[in-house]
Amino acid sequence: MKRSLLLSFLLLALTVAGYAQRSPVDETEMAVKGIPRKGQRVTVQLDNKRVEDAWAKQLSEKFGSKLKNDKGIYTLDGVVIEEISKTPIRVISKVDAAPTGTAVWWSVDLGNAYLSKESTPAQWKASEDYLKTFARMLYRQDLAVQVQEAEKALLASQNNHSAVISKQDNIKKDIEKNKVKKVEIQQQLAQNAAELLNLNNQVDLNLKEQEAARADIVNMRVALEAVKDRMNKLE
Repeated sequence: MKRSLLLSFLLLALTVAGYAQRSPVDETEMAVKGIPRKGQRVTVQLDNKRVEDAWAKQLSEKFGSKLKNDKGIYTLDGVVIEEISKTPIRVISKVDAAPTGTAVWWSVDLGNAYLSKESTPAQWKASEDYLKTFARMLYRQDLAVQVQEAEKALLASQNNHSAVISKQDNIKKDIEKNKVKKVEIQQQLAQNAAELLNLNNQVDLNLKEQEAARADIVNMRVALEAVKDRMNKLE
């Protein structure tokens, strides 16, 4: 239990240390319905379904009915993402599995230009921050779950420790009971020894009584013979 808990904390610490370097955003092209589009991609080291559900939820909660989902291709028309642009934009997004986790990709049409690292650097940086913020949110949620699991493991370890202490207390109580029982047995043995000695004494006394009884019989026979002899001598 202790080793398992320690391992959990070590993994948690390593994860925390690594997350800051594992949310890269790069410029990449993706074909959407056969049309190649340039866009941004952030890679998140988490489960694909979990990331896609979170991404769809975020877009849906913020843009509601404007969000269209066509077999995993998310489209937003005429929406304002203030972090990126104060004017309406068009967004096409897709979530795919990546070698190092899950990739969230989107292509942003700013109206007068497509989002590009070279041609729209300010919007690119704002969009990059938006994606990184999303990734950090998922990491924080994941860490919160890990913390809860670590807390549960700690509680289980504490409960186990209490159970071990309780077991030791029970053992100590059993030892004390054993000592009392030993004293009782020793007393019983002493009583038994005294009783045996008394019985042996009674046996010796009985033997003496038997000898005395036999002597009485002999004396009584002698007396009887003497009486008989006196009777025979009467004239």
